[in-house]
Amino acid sequence: MTVQRADKRLATAEDITSILVRNCGLDADSAAAAPTASLEELGMDSLALLELQAVVADRYRVQIPDEVKHLTIADIAELVDRQADQATVPVQATGAGAEPVEGDTGATEPAAATTGPVTTIEPVATVGGDPPGHTENSIVIAAPRQLVWDLTNDVSRWPTLFTEYQIAEVLEQRGNRVLFRLTMFPDENGIAWSWVSERTTDPITYEVHARRVETGPFAYMRIYWRYDEVAGGTRMTWVQDFAMKPTAPVDNPQMVDRINGNSKIQMSVIRDQIEAAARERALDVPAGGDDE
Repeated sequence: MTVQRADKRLATAEDITSILVRNCGLDADSAAAAPTASLEELGMDSLALLELQAVVADRYRVQIPDEVKHLTIADIAELVDRQADQATVPVQATGAGAEPVEGDTGATEPAAATTGPVTTIEPVATVGGDPPGHTENSIVIAAPRQLVWDLTNDVSRWPTLFTEYQIAEVLEQRGNRVLFRLTMFPDENGIAWSWVSERTTDPITYEVHARRVETGPFAYMRIYWRYDEVAGGTRMTWVQDFAMKPTAPVDNPQMVDRINGNSKIQMSVIRDQIEAAARERALDVPAGGDDE
């Protein structure tokens, strides 16, 4: 990918704070009250730092070292800016036809005019020695395929459909493609993880292809959903192909186990909700012939 250095500061402390608040669970008030505190003092654990590294790599095309927990937010902004001194921000197109840059969360401010050298940035190193992760899980839902399709592909209602998502924010919708941000409920450490994904639906084949744009601990994450009409209703299938980054706290086999376990839970919850909706709709249909 070809990127150019803007002749303005690439990353500010406010930018890094925004990433930490939105993606890593940092409390904004705590950060404002302690501007000279290190990330460790602000309560950012290893997973939060890994997410910070991932978003910075996606957004600024630079890498920050693993040991940043002793740095302040201002220190990290300066580090990002200094590393990007030779080549940094992707030139962003503007206008109705512009596609979002990978990792872009919907900002509309165009990049400043560029004057520095043009350099090709190598992608962030990713996959370790494990085979890539692959999961496939299915469930039969006693409901018409169109109803299952409509309810599960309305991203805005995912917080009521899934038990793990606190917020689903649609950033951009173009035809069958949607760019959105998911925020989970806080984990046991009080961190609410958040990331941007892209999803493209095909209502003719009843298939969905998706990917994480802000990859976090994943080297990549690709997702495929399929809906098949079967005896008794609709079989919904989720397939996920991924690899963890070498710095991730879990490896590929461990994440396979996590995804398989969580998919079964979420699919059961979704099945119960959709079957309840199907029963309600059936009750709304008047009985009898056309003369009633």
